[in-house]
Amino acid sequence: MAMRETLEFLLNDWLRVDALLDRPRFADHSGETFTQVLDTCERIAREKFAPFNRLIDTQEPHFDGERVHLPQATHDALAAYVESGMMAAAQDYDVGGMQLPCVIQMAAKSFFSQASVAIGGYAMLTTGNAGLLMAHGSALQREVFAKNEFAGRWFGTMCLSEPQAGSSLSDVATRAVPDGPDFESDPLGPRFRLRGNKMWISGGEHEITENIIHLVLAKIPGADGKLVPGTRGISLFIVPKKLVNTRGELTGERNDVALAGLNHKLGYRGTTNTLLNFGEGQFPVRGESGAVGYLVGQPGEGLRCMFHMMNEARIGVGLGAVMLGYAGYEASLYYARQRSQGRPITGSGKDASLPPVTLIQHADIKRMLLAQKSYVEGGLALELYCARLVDELNTGDEAAAAQAGTLLEVLTPIAKSWPSEWCLEANSLAIQVLGGYGYTRDFPVEQHWRDNRLNMIHEGTHGIQGLDLLGRKVVMNGGAGLKLLATRVAATAERAGQVEGLAEHANALAAALQSLGAATKSAWATGVPEEALANATPYLQAFGHLVLAWLWLDVALAACTAQGDLASGKLAAMRYFFVYELPKIDAWLGVVARREALPREMQDAWF
Repeated sequence: MAMRETLEFLLNDWLRVDALLDRPRFADHSGETFTQVLDTCERIAREKFAPFNRLIDTQEPHFDGERVHLPQATHDALAAYVESGMMAAAQDYDVGGMQLPCVIQMAAKSFFSQASVAIGGYAMLTTGNAGLLMAHGSALQREVFAKNEFAGRWFGTMCLSEPQAGSSLSDVATRAVPDGPDFESDPLGPRFRLRGNKMWISGGEHEITENIIHLVLAKIPGADGKLVPGTRGISLFIVPKKLVNTRGELTGERNDVALAGLNHKLGYRGTTNTLLNFGEGQFPVRGESGAVGYLVGQPGEGLRCMFHMMNEARIGVGLGAVMLGYAGYEASLYYARQRSQGRPITGSGKDASLPPVTLIQHADIKRMLLAQKSYVEGGLALELYCARLVDELNTGDEAAAAQAGTLLEVLTPIAKSWPSEWCLEANSLAIQVLGGYGYTRDFPVEQHWRDNRLNMIHEGTHGIQGLDLLGRKVVMNGGAGLKLLATRVAATAERAGQVEGLAEHANALAAALQSLGAATKSAWATGVPEEALANATPYLQAFGHLVLAWLWLDVALAACTAQGDLASGKLAAMRYFFVYELPKIDAWLGVVARREALPREMQDAWF
């Protein structure tokens, strides 16, 4: 219940989502609609997801040579999710959607991520896949593929990485060649034959749904038969596991996509993760090898199209990281309130004759719980704020939409990376609160940590997010994104400076903003990317902490007008972040500002 109260506080008291009801797209809804959606999702997560989170961890997907087997609980949970209508919650009515604000959809998804992030992963990938096709697919591709995914009849994936390339998409080697002289006349899109291998494909094989729609990055060879180097030559293709006709019916023919193996993971075990072979002839189509794929958009624009799904997935990954951290926080908070151990330190030291006290009465336990609270509630505020920007981008006036788009460009690397690092730290602290018990499988906190460890890796590693932020996002368009963000941060600091109890923190935030701006300029002072980007990850960490301090201060302004323990808790978590966390940015920005050369100068042999 504590998470629900925080969720409603952030939605109603801080983000004021009721203001969205005045917009034509959401006119059919009301505050009661939003509450009913949250109630329904909370119930399904509680009944169908949470009780089976340990089961899907211990009963990993396995392949018997013909089929991938998953626990029945996974099938049942996702059937309930599909029935709720959440697959298409934010989509138009005419594609089966509810036209909910993105911020409400994100809030509703938080329950599933907290209850079992691995089961929810299938749905997240599918809605992202279908959303990409709605933005970049042809009318028939939207009708045949996207609508069936939103209906939950088919699920979807994204196939980027390859065994030899990993995160280096420039080195994609999967080839797509025209499928016959009439390849351009197929109603489903220009038809190609794909050959190659894709690695780390979540949801790549299962029998939850009757079909799986793969979105695959591949390169079309030039006239000389060679692939265009770099990312410019990448195109995007729809490659269904089973072939379909223009009415969205299965033809009865299997496409040439084969499971090469399942990856056995540290955590997130409930989501299948696969190595897929495309076009190796295991399932020849019309007597030929090569997986049949339909071009999405124009040749060479595959990465631009795929980023539509990747950016959405990055916010989804951030939310998943937050809610795993939240699950650990609530578990360790409950344990600390129940477990009696040790005696309080008083003016005369410890008195062994006194009975033990609960863990939560110890200052160091409170410190660890406060840290978790500041990370997970701050992270939730971050993800909801980004979702609210998406609503502004889609339904605001021209100026507001433009600003929202600019802010999202800058904040997306933070929305993905910051919770992935610091809500993982929250999970580590949850284990610490439980002590030895936390390290056993008798309690859920060790699984939360294992599941969360993936989030610093997938959908763009931590290092890649840092390079994207410092190398592109803060300098693009003359630094417009950073300038706009600075304006928002400064406005919050100015407001807080007029409030008793917040002025000191407002000054600290303003100083941190100035330090970030100076470090950004210093990093690029020589104009040499190698020098600027060697410390991109510390820059990402400092930038993220600044953003979270800003959001916490903004939330505190809303809490100041509220009463009771909920508001007091928000103010305490804000204070913790400013006292214990914000000072860390000085060390991070220090190496950025002086363009510390050690990471570049370190030689292989010295290790």
